[in-house]
Amino acid sequence: MAGSANLNVMMKTARKAGRGLLKDFGEVENLQVSTKGPGDFVSRADKAAEALIKEELMHARPSYGFMGEEGKEIAGEDPTRRWIVDPLDGTTNFLHGLPHWAVSIALEHKGQIVAGVVYDPVKDEMFYAEKGGGAWLNESRLRVSSRHKMIESIFATGLPFGGRMDLPETLQDLARLLPACAGVRRFGAAALDLAYVAAGRYDGYWERGLHAWDIAAGLVIVREAGGIVEALNPEEDIFGSGQMICANEPIFETFAKVIRKS
Repeated sequence: MAGSANLNVMMKTARKAGRGLLKDFGEVENLQVSTKGPGDFVSRADKAAEALIKEELMHARPSYGFMGEEGKEIAGEDPTRRWIVDPLDGTTNFLHGLPHWAVSIALEHKGQIVAGVVYDPVKDEMFYAEKGGGAWLNESRLRVSSRHKMIESIFATGLPFGGRMDLPETLQDLARLLPACAGVRRFGAAALDLAYVAAGRYDGYWERGLHAWDIAAGLVIVREAGGIVEALNPEEDIFGSGQMICANEPIFETFAKVIRKS
């Protein structure tokens, strides 16, 4: 599928950053056994990936704004367009040598996400979408799953850790959802959770405490694959609230009812 010039820039940049991170990931195994541990090394890898992405994108589109996880936001000459980037989604996985992490790049235009790329370098899976152009994985068109029974469906979420405030709510969600479904997965990379919903690997996903860069690219990919995406509180804005829920159309209502009871 041939995308726009912007989408091609995003994919090329994600691949380039992915190659560097893959080398770093190979190094993490050696550092696991060192006394210093891989912590500092990984945060350096993360920052270096963001610097590379910023350089590539700003070179290609000098007037666009830039918002990344690591650096401070840059306002562009063109106030209507900005890149939203997570250079390494799944940092904790990366740190532990778990091969499940991704590079996420989104393009926002007038407050709407119009294109998104989520690249998993370990599996060489490039998920991408452009508003109105469908969602794709490498060369194949993506569709959300067509399951319509909760009991046959699996869902993804992130579990709050290290003193985060939303743990009680999430535990309540799980208490209601687990008896009603075929399983819940927690793989530790929100961008890939969304990409997997788009690919029909998961039937739905919900999470609280999210940042724009965690979900911007995945959001457009799910929508273009035919999924429904909303804020947990339908009155709120997804980015403003940092909460979201998504699923295929047949189970969205039932799934949302279970989660929204809290």
